[in-house]
Amino acid sequence: MYLEATDLLRSGGDARALAEQLVAEMSDDEKISCLDGGVPFWAGLMDLASYGYHYRPFPGAMVPRLEIPGFFFSDGPRGVVVNHATCFPVAMARGATWDVDLEEEIGDVIGKEIRAVGATLYGGVCVNLLRHPAWGRAQETFGEDPFHVGEMGAALTRGVQRHAMAVVKHFACNSIENTRFQVDVNVDEVSLHEVFLPHFKRIVDEGIAVVMSAYNQVNGQWCGDSPALLSEVLRDEWGFDGFVISDWIYGMRDTADSIHAGLNVEMPYRMMRHVNIRAALESGDVTMGDVETCILPTITTMLRFHDLLERSIQPASILQAPAHRALARRTSARSMVLLRNEQINGMPLLPLTLDKVKSVGLFGPLASAVNLGDGGSSDVWADNVVTPEKGLAALLGTRTLELVAGDDLDSAEHMARQVDVAIVVVGTTCLEEGEYLDIAATAHLAPLMPGPDEPGSGEAFASFIEANPAVEAPEWISNRDTSGFTPGGDRSTLRLSEHEVALIKRVAGANPATVVVLQGGSAFLISEWDQIPGAILHSWYSGVEGGAALADVLFGIEEPGGRLPFSIPVKEDDLPDFFASAETAVYGRYHGWWHLENKATPAAYPFGFGLSYTTFEIGSPTVVSSGTSIEIDVPVKNTGDRDGRALVQLFGQRDQSNGPRRLIGFARVLLAPGESTTLRLNVDPAALSERDVAVHAMVVIPGSYSLWAAAHAGEERVPIRFEITSSH
Repeated sequence: MYLEATDLLRSGGDARALAEQLVAEMSDDEKISCLDGGVPFWAGLMDLASYGYHYRPFPGAMVPRLEIPGFFFSDGPRGVVVNHATCFPVAMARGATWDVDLEEEIGDVIGKEIRAVGATLYGGVCVNLLRHPAWGRAQETFGEDPFHVGEMGAALTRGVQRHAMAVVKHFACNSIENTRFQVDVNVDEVSLHEVFLPHFKRIVDEGIAVVMSAYNQVNGQWCGDSPALLSEVLRDEWGFDGFVISDWIYGMRDTADSIHAGLNVEMPYRMMRHVNIRAALESGDVTMGDVETCILPTITTMLRFHDLLERSIQPASILQAPAHRALARRTSARSMVLLRNEQINGMPLLPLTLDKVKSVGLFGPLASAVNLGDGGSSDVWADNVVTPEKGLAALLGTRTLELVAGDDLDSAEHMARQVDVAIVVVGTTCLEEGEYLDIAATAHLAPLMPGPDEPGSGEAFASFIEANPAVEAPEWISNRDTSGFTPGGDRSTLRLSEHEVALIKRVAGANPATVVVLQGGSAFLISEWDQIPGAILHSWYSGVEGGAALADVLFGIEEPGGRLPFSIPVKEDDLPDFFASAETAVYGRYHGWWHLENKATPAAYPFGFGLSYTTFEIGSPTVVSSGTSIEIDVPVKNTGDRDGRALVQLFGQRDQSNGPRRLIGFARVLLAPGESTTLRLNVDPAALSERDVAVHAMVVIPGSYSLWAAAHAGEERVPIRFEITSSH
């Protein structure tokens, strides 16, 4: 039946109508089986606890009698979690590239590797805003600004969906980790639609196949049970025509409510719906018609993607292919943000030159550690990870490379005096930030757990496991301090440890040619020590080739291409409130660079900031047209002495608006020394839309608007003005 439907679709048939016919052919049991994941709960949970997340994708919506193949899910944001795939820099690092073409290329590779591990559904388009840098899963998103995050997420979606279906998550307002199973986020309609939803809509408009709901509540409704989010906004207002899955375990709270709200599949196992659906049908809380309506988008979407999935099957041999690792290395270099680069002996410290550097001291335990980021659902089992030590050793060859753990500050200071250049690698690991799962903290959810799996229910899963056997974990996994879902959670501090700060001060005090390399997924408050070292480079969790890319950047083979995807404040008081233990939270219009501008508080390092090995001049923008698309020309010149990639940001604001100015466009351009160009940016007027609460819609209000073109949010520029003459 299913294959016949795909033939009819290929001949011009309507996917939804064909899906309706397939649903009509299903038995009631088959329909019910499409409401949740395809694995018995306890068998699946035991498999998950023993690294099953890395062994095989999660199945769902399979109906063997009708040849419906179902879908097969794998995470995650920095690469494919199943098997041994290419580990790219984390999404936050890629957000720092501000390069949508590069992100689409990464998505293309991830899409191929998703198919190579037998998955058809990629769960890695994470676009929750970085509302506060202490959020434990900050590394999984692209930044703090909805426009920037939306464009980067749309690019990843385009790339992945050349080969597979993609999932955008976690819908919505999911920016606290430790209490994600409890917290109720209260947010007014304007803030919700102007701040916390536009990036999701951008990705829906891009054609994403699947949306994942969040664990938390929004305005008193669990996201997986929320008609306000899943029906009124997602389907009715935005026109989303794919299907919605829950987050993993506890991603919905009520069978009937979730079905009526528009949650199509409870993932990843047969859990609450499997236990409760029969009683809901008998009581009339749910009808079989409701079940049919609920599963229809899933079958429709699988039909739409069937031919793409069939022709995009890839061999396992492409995992971590040389070209894929080369892309990871290039991405890492383009993501690294140079925050400081002072002159030493009349020249900027960076880039270093091999003919002048004969000895390098490498300080800190992270210098030789595999530090790819969170150990939870985004954990990628990459092989042959290049650490900073390995990357520098390969480049330096016979030159001296001294590795110093830094536990003994006196020894570190002594070694710093002996070398030409000192490099101090500090930051966070999965122990300080990441996905958080505390069994004790979820004890109140125990009543939602199903009883024992039904006798014989695990036989099909046992066959699935046999067909998808375990893969061997890389050696560095056994050396990691913890495995699986880590205790990291939300960060307890935004500062480096006292010992790390002391190490920086002692090493930099002994050697002015000291470079501090930060590893982490978000912002560090560094104002207490940032004037001490000669250079500071934020290298993120930089992926499988991160150490090689670090060497490339430090020695000028590549420029530090990154620009901050968030603002770094001077102190904690410059940030909005954040409580990792919160059971209620209020989200408003101002966070990140908006918050700082609203408070007239300068950032230590503004949104979009980053130094280069060259310099650029950005001229005044010119509005070419302001009709259905606003066309803006911006002149840019490389005023330095080497190639470099300039970043141009466009900010706009209605002159009579009481809201913040907005990022409405950005572009990167590679320029040779002395080269000039004029960038033409096409701005969708929707980027300037405002929420009209009277009609519950986003509208572009006619009137006078101001426009700024700048290298970053903190740059003072004179605005130009233009008119929008009709509403959109």
